[in-house]
Amino acid sequence: MTATGTSPTLLSSFNLHNLPLANRIVMAPMTRSRAGEEMLANAMMAEYYAQRASTGLIVTEGTFISDQAIGWQHVPGIYTQEQTQAWQVVTKAVHEKGGKIFLQLWHCGRASHSSFHQDYQLPVAPSAIKLEGDSIHTPQGKQPYETPRALSTDEIPLVVEDYRQAASNAKTAGFDGVEIHSANGYLLDSFLQSKTNQRQDRYGGTLENRYRFLKEVVEAISQVWSTQRIGVRLSPNGVYNDMGSPDYRETFLYVAQQLNVFDLAYLHILDGLAFGFHELGEPIHLSEFRTVYNGTIIGNCGYTQKDADDRISNGHADLIAFGRPFISNPDLVERFTNGWPLNPPAEQSIWYSFEREGYTDFPTYLESQVKTT
Repeated sequence: MTATGTSPTLLSSFNLHNLPLANRIVMAPMTRSRAGEEMLANAMMAEYYAQRASTGLIVTEGTFISDQAIGWQHVPGIYTQEQTQAWQVVTKAVHEKGGKIFLQLWHCGRASHSSFHQDYQLPVAPSAIKLEGDSIHTPQGKQPYETPRALSTDEIPLVVEDYRQAASNAKTAGFDGVEIHSANGYLLDSFLQSKTNQRQDRYGGTLENRYRFLKEVVEAISQVWSTQRIGVRLSPNGVYNDMGSPDYRETFLYVAQQLNVFDLAYLHILDGLAFGFHELGEPIHLSEFRTVYNGTIIGNCGYTQKDADDRISNGHADLIAFGRPFISNPDLVERFTNGWPLNPPAEQSIWYSFEREGYTDFPTYLESQVKTT
C-alpha cells in the first residue's frame, strides 16, 4: 500500500527485524470475549482478524498462559494442545491475507477472582494488596475484588515456565511473534510497580528486584523465540486496574533501559492518557523513552491519524497502535489511506457481547457506499 500525502510516514512500510510490515499501523490488543466457554479460538475470530489484516501488524487480544492466569470471560488460552491447534485457524486466515500477527501473553494477576479458578483459589499477586475499584465480571456475575494471595518465591519460576510454554505453543500455532503483557495492572506490571509490590525477597524492594520477574520471562521466552520476535508492553502513565506509583518515572525508564539490551522486536508503550492518568506528576512521553531505548517503539492509546504520523515523523515512535477505531473499522488502513470517514464508534455494550454482533458485522467504506447507492 502506497503512502498518501495525509500520512506519508504512518502509511509507509517498515522492516521489523526482517519481518516486512506493509505500514506502520498496529492493531492493538483488545479483549473481545468471543472464544466461548471453551476458551478456544474459532472461525468467527479468524474472520475478525482477517478482516483487519491490511494493518502492518496485528497484536491479538490478551491470551491466557495458564489456568491461574484467567480473569476474564470467554477469552482464549494458549496453554493446552487443543487451544494451540485452535489458534492455527486464525494465523492461517491472517497470513492468507498477507498480514502479520503476534500473540499477546496474559496473566491477570490480582485483576481476577476466585470464581475463575479451580477450587476457588484466590488470584495471585506480588503482595496481598486488594485492587480498589469497580466490581469484576465473573462467571457468577458481578462480584467485588478480593485480596489476592502473594506468590511465594518458589512459585515464581513456575509462572515463568508457564510463559515459556505458552510462547512455545504460540510458535506451534503459527504466530509471527509474541508480546508479553506487562501493562495495565496485570501480573507483571504489578511486580514492576512499588504501589503493588511490597515484597521483601529477591522480587521486591529495589528497582532491580521488581524488574527481575519480567526479565526472567523475557529470558525464558528467548529460549524458544528470537528476541527479535518478542515484544513487551508497558503502561507508565496508566491508572487502569488501580495502578500508579509515585516512582513511576524512575521505574519505567529503568525498565526500558534494561530491556534495551535484549534487542526486542519492539517496546509497546501506552503513553496516551485515554484510559486515565494517575496524575502523580507529568506524563512520561515517548521522547523520554528514546533517551534510554534504542529499538523499535510502538506508541499507543488515544492517537488520531495526524498525531500518529507526527509522532513517527519526529522520531519518537516507529509504529503506532490503534485500538477502538479498529473495532468498527475493519478497513481502518484503507480509510486512512484514502481519507475516507470512519464508521461511528461501536457501542460499548456490544464490545463483549459473545456474539457476531459488534464484532465481524461492521461494513468497510466501500461496502457502505454500495448499500447507499
